[in-house]
Amino acid sequence: MRRRSQDSPLLNTMEKRTAKNQQSRLCLLATLAAFLWIFLLYFHFVVLGGGSVNESVELDHVSAVSVGRESRVIRHSGLVRSPPINVPREFRDFGNMDTFSTQPKHISRPNDETEQEISYDTPYQKETSDDSRSSVTQLADAQERPVNDTAEQEISDDTLHEEEISDSARSSFVDAQKEQANRAEVDVNGGRENFPFMRAIRTTENKSDPCGGRYIYVHDLPPRFNEDMLKQCRSLSLWTNMCKFTTNAGLGPPLENVEEGVFSNTGWYATNQFAVDVIFNNRMKQYECLTRDSSIAAAVFVPFYAGFDIARYLWGYNISMRDAASLDLVDWLMKRPEWGVMGGKDHFLVAGRITWDFRRLSEEETDWGNKLLFLPAAKNMSMLVVESSPWNANDFGIPYPTYFHPAKDDDVFAWQDRMRKLERNWLFCFAGAPRPDNPKSIRGKLIDECKRSRVGKLLECDFGESKCHSPSSIMQMFQNSVFCLQPQGDSYTRRSAFDSMLAGCIPVFFHPGSAYTQYTWHLPKNYSRYSVFIPEDEIRTKNISIEQRLSEIPPDQVMMMREEVINLIPRLIYADPRSKLETLKDAFDVAVQAVINKVSKLRKDIIEGRTNENFIEEISWKYDLLEEGEEVGYHEWDPFFSKPKKDGNAASDGSSAEAAKNSWKNEQRHH
Repeated sequence: MRRRSQDSPLLNTMEKRTAKNQQSRLCLLATLAAFLWIFLLYFHFVVLGGGSVNESVELDHVSAVSVGRESRVIRHSGLVRSPPINVPREFRDFGNMDTFSTQPKHISRPNDETEQEISYDTPYQKETSDDSRSSVTQLADAQERPVNDTAEQEISDDTLHEEEISDSARSSFVDAQKEQANRAEVDVNGGRENFPFMRAIRTTENKSDPCGGRYIYVHDLPPRFNEDMLKQCRSLSLWTNMCKFTTNAGLGPPLENVEEGVFSNTGWYATNQFAVDVIFNNRMKQYECLTRDSSIAAAVFVPFYAGFDIARYLWGYNISMRDAASLDLVDWLMKRPEWGVMGGKDHFLVAGRITWDFRRLSEEETDWGNKLLFLPAAKNMSMLVVESSPWNANDFGIPYPTYFHPAKDDDVFAWQDRMRKLERNWLFCFAGAPRPDNPKSIRGKLIDECKRSRVGKLLECDFGESKCHSPSSIMQMFQNSVFCLQPQGDSYTRRSAFDSMLAGCIPVFFHPGSAYTQYTWHLPKNYSRYSVFIPEDEIRTKNISIEQRLSEIPPDQVMMMREEVINLIPRLIYADPRSKLETLKDAFDVAVQAVINKVSKLRKDIIEGRTNENFIEEISWKYDLLEEGEEVGYHEWDPFFSKPKKDGNAASDGSSAEAAKNSWKNEQRHH
């Protein structure tokens, strides 16, 4: 038999004590672990939860709280003529950028000679800077840092116990940490890094790049949206063979300087007033800051010939045919990755027609035009037209084309000097036809006064042959006149206003919609510097004498006004698309820069959470007239822009559709 050891009771006692000590240690460790979880939870949800990381990145909270006071008062500094900003859900998600795909297939980076090929399926990739990495490190260090004594005192043993911290709570906590780390990673430069247009904004900070903040990305549209129309140029107008007007990059056939002094020897063309589609597109091809990398673009150009498209189908075609190309275009654009960056709000296109041709109000076959500008996607884009709507925010007025398209700066300077030196024999003149079917038209009264006056000159236009249809006759009369009368045409605007200013003739307007609210990008806000305004009602009801009104203007003031008009000439003409002006900015340059400014302002608003929620589209014509800090309110021109009423008694020009239709009918006068 084996003898039992004498010290076994002692060993048993020691084993029991050791077991108790182990249990005590386990309890102590469990208690410490519970306190650690409590401290971490407190630090995350109380300390970090009240910090600036979460609050600074929620656009909807920012817009509701920090911008609330600004948006209640409509001021010029906070608003431009643009509808309220509906911030897409993707813009609010600071942790997920995979929803954006903004890179074009071929990318040509600025100041980089290498070209990369990126698939359209490649998601937008953020560039993580050293600053973003450091912010993640700082967050991790903060979470590992011991909690201070004050925090320990605020949480008692009875508040939370280890068994009360469920697995789901731990999982939520881990997910919250990951989300916070992700947010810290993209919260660079004040929480802006998440937006897909940040690369474009950063180009403005590169002082060595002359194109910084000015890059334009041009969509490569299928030819059915542009070039194919030019191949079928005979179908572009019911009465006009547009083939000759699409030659010379859209300028039309050259004009010879037959009558000495009327034209220059070069740079003059018989340009059709509706040819801006082609001219603008060809000018864009010469733009110095084009890019194939859409992620750095300040704006995106859509080279759709919208004016030529609708011109083909305005007469004798159903609404399905009239709308087909517009619907096709929108469908094509919305499938492109560039569209997803801002939902089309950085896109713009040009139509060389008045806005009413694109604003059909119903689905009735007898209604006028197509519905391009009423399509939801098109409402996000900016459309540049020769006449915009005072009641809508997605179109902007640009000048009608004139006959002068210089190839170099010296051509412009020489023309301006010639206009300064001319002797002007007529106090005022008018080129146009009466509108007997429009009882509100004042043209008949203007024609009568021109005929009666010894200092007035008239070129009466009507069907058939007329000197009014000759560019040289029109320009010669404008060059010999001090003031040129510019009443409304079939709609608010007319090309003649720009032809007269090109001749150094001071325009006289009778409705603010003829120039002052239309061409705010190209003309000074202070219209008295370059024009005379006589309200239509004074002609209709008061029978004032235009000759007397104009004669009362002091000669020195006339000289200053004429000089202002002559100085405006470069920004009112379209330079030859086949060349480039050296220092001067033409109508194209001014329009492109205005679009870039508009998109830049919109991007800034999105970043800062400003929503323009008080914007009133029906009075959109007022916003571009505001001075810095000025509020939107009553304006002396309100009666001119009362919306048309069904009974036709409103103080506007009646039906816009009828105006557009009459405009088409009167095109026959020129052929």
